[in-house]
Amino acid sequence: MITIIGATGATGSALLRRLIELEVPCRAVSRTPDHLRAAIGTNTPVEIVGADAADPQTLRDAFEGSTQLFLAMANSPRQAELEINVIDAAAHRGVRHVVKLSAPAAEPASPVAISRSHWQVEEHLATTDMTATLLRPYAFMHKLLLNAPAIAEGVLIGAMREAPCNYIDVRDIADVAAETLLRPSLAGATYTLTGPQAFSHPELARLLGELTCRPVRYIDLPPSEFHNHLLSTAHMPPWLAGHVVEIQQLAIARPESPNDTIEAVLGRPARTLHAFLREHLHTFTKTASPTT
Repeated sequence: MITIIGATGATGSALLRRLIELEVPCRAVSRTPDHLRAAIGTNTPVEIVGADAADPQTLRDAFEGSTQLFLAMANSPRQAELEINVIDAAAHRGVRHVVKLSAPAAEPASPVAISRSHWQVEEHLATTDMTATLLRPYAFMHKLLLNAPAIAEGVLIGAMREAPCNYIDVRDIADVAAETLLRPSLAGATYTLTGPQAFSHPELARLLGELTCRPVRYIDLPPSEFHNHLLSTAHMPPWLAGHVVEIQQLAIARPESPNDTIEAVLGRPARTLHAFLREHLHTFTKTASPTT
């Protein structure tokens, strides 16, 4: 039995869809099981269970009979605490293999606070008897959809200068996760995952302009101004605005380059950013609603 923690998230839901396609029995855990049940329907090999990562007893119940865990929780200031709760509950119930969604800069001295949390969780996982498979993807393509209103108005705002950024489709991450869960020979390794090509923000703006047939210009802000922009315009909580600034500054400090891990594991090329943007072109061309 494969249990998915984070089944309503971008990667977890993509993995759930992949396992359904493969007709693999699995269990999806959610704090809102009725919503998840309504989203995926009833004619699937999925068992839906309600549990809360802050409630160890509900977690232990959710893992009864499980042999493998896919762990992909939303970033938050409590991420390490909650993921460690999940790992402890899984170990208590005899889970043998954990596939954890982590981050490329998961290090004790990482300049990205969330990455330090990932490192803490990885270190805790290493103290258990469970086999640990770590997935370390770079920037999610679907996060670009959050910029759609500004892009529709012809601007892309950031603080990355001309640093290259690796974008990866969450469906590729999910496909790799499925393979590591279903092929024992892949378990126990660390996989750094990228798309096939890295793009700077100016290059991304030019690509968006070509696809939308509208000019899109990149506005590069100093980190502090970008942080204030995320607070006032995107209405992000302070910790999340800080996280976005930190990962963009990390891309400057550590220039990113693509690898071939997706193709090596899946036997096919990774999905391209160009294909993703074309797939969601309608989102990037919607006219922003007038301010009232």
